[in-house]
Amino acid sequence: QTMALGVSPLTAGMISGAGGGVCQTAVMGPCTYVITALVTGGDKTKGVMAVISETWKANGFKGFYPGGSAIAWRQATNWASRQGFTEKIRETMKSKIHGDPKAKLTGPQEAAAGIMGGFLASWNHPFEVARVEMQARANAGQSSMGMMQVLVMVYKEYGVAGLFKGVVPRIGLGVWQTLWMVSGAHIVRERLG
Repeated sequence: QTMALGVSPLTAGMISGAGGGVCQTAVMGPCTYVITALVTGGDKTKGVMAVISETWKANGFKGFYPGGSAIAWRQATNWASRQGFTEKIRETMKSKIHGDPKAKLTGPQEAAAGIMGGFLASWNHPFEVARVEMQARANAGQSSMGMMQVLVMVYKEYGVAGLFKGVVPRIGLGVWQTLWMVSGAHIVRERLG
């Protein structure tokens, strides 16, 4: 629909990706909170239902959303970047490989665009680091900090490397998600006409 408004495929991909990513926060907030509580909590005998029950009793619905701003930023930039980078790479491949910006890419070329787009989309990993820290603090009963406060704290303690701790598995996640949900969807859409 955004392309019907006259915007480029790159811009349309970024707008729709960001919008979808922000909407995912409603689901991802509680899911990531429970997982973070299970992984960072001291009591390893505690299960999913115990975390959910304790969180609900202590803080209600709001208790499942510490780090919500970091999740929203991560999800919006995830999908905007995956869609946007992949589309830009597709455009570049069409022109450089085929000499025609309207050319069709082969299946392997589409896959390569998705792999590169997913890899590049991991630039936003600091938002994930902030999300984990914010949720771990909430689970431990520590005072809450805003996303920017957390990012500054991590940078002061660990430098730039701290902002990208754990990025390698996330690159793998970004690559497969982009490969299947961006490039794969594009390939299926083209095949179905």
